[in-house]
Amino acid sequence: MTMLLQIKPKSVNEDLEDESWIEAMKKEINQFQKNEVWTLVEPPFGKAIIGAKWVFKNKLDEQGKVVRNKVSIVAKGYL
Repeated sequence: MTMLLQIKPKSVNEDLEDESWIEAMKKEINQFQKNEVWTLVEPPFGKAIIGAKWVFKNKLDEQGKVVRNKVSIVAKGYL
């Protein structure tokens, strides 16, 4: 079992050093692939592209102890 980080990372570089966050990111990507919710395509000429960013959250138990790291990909805005 992987030891969970007790605080959210301050940067992507920080979370890429922690195996529990990497595992959470892999699970999020796998859910996109499993549910077939996206297809990677070339961007259309002259059209704006919507970016994405990672959002990191710690799920806590009643005592405030981290029980799970949760990672989501969310729309960021136009690039």
